[in-house]
Amino acid sequence: MNFDVRAANLEAINSATKYPSIQTYHQLGEKGSLTETVTAFTGPVIGTEKIDGTNARIVLLPDGSWLLGSREELLHARGDLIANPALGIVAALRELAESLSAVEDRVRVYFLELYGGKVTAASTQYTGERSVGYRLFDVLELRDVEAILDQPVARISAWRESGGQYFLPEPELLDAARVAGIEITPRLFTLDGADLPGELTATRDFLATELPTTRSALDGGAGGRPEGIVLRSPDRSVIAKARVEDYERTLRRLRPSGRR
Repeated sequence: MNFDVRAANLEAINSATKYPSIQTYHQLGEKGSLTETVTAFTGPVIGTEKIDGTNARIVLLPDGSWLLGSREELLHARGDLIANPALGIVAALRELAESLSAVEDRVRVYFLELYGGKVTAASTQYTGERSVGYRLFDVLELRDVEAILDQPVARISAWRESGGQYFLPEPELLDAARVAGIEITPRLFTLDGADLPGELTATRDFLATELPTTRSALDGGAGGRPEGIVLRSPDRSVIAKARVEDYERTLRRLRPSGRR
């Protein structure tokens, strides 16, 4: 493939390699409260810890170059003298990016949760020493690179948010993490979709049982309160997040009316 990052449309690359929006397990209603409508899962469901950090990405390009980005913007490219210091992403991930191998005929994106340090207000739940860590949670591949990047950015954005991106299924994701030497977000359980709780209170209790404390602590001084759990089918065709705070807030609002 005749690809040159210096001649490429970086705005298109940025849009095509952003992480898509993920729905909540119980759908959101008015004022951020959860409704009783749940995301439907059939067959096996994998539960992983949702870490309260910042979404970061390493974009490996077919010409051997790489880009580092936050959720919304690109921050640095291989060989650049100046880097955007936002959220400490470049400082934390530049060495890792250098160690990864590009694939000649595709774009590969490693999505990581960067956490601890001063990344978010919840950092003390993972570290008492301002340590910084990262965990891999998804790998994206763009295999028809030219056809995707030749589209208008608005069309790329719509394609991304409608599920057009290809993410590695669970077995391939685990293998990619092993080859790259990157620790993944903790795997908590695999169960049948029919066994997931359906009611709000039951889901809050399920979160407390399956993840009573974070499994991603960086040192012994961590506060330990977890953010929640991500639920996904093995092929990642269905994915949803369940945040402890969302359930606690919703149930507090419902309590005066006696609804559960």
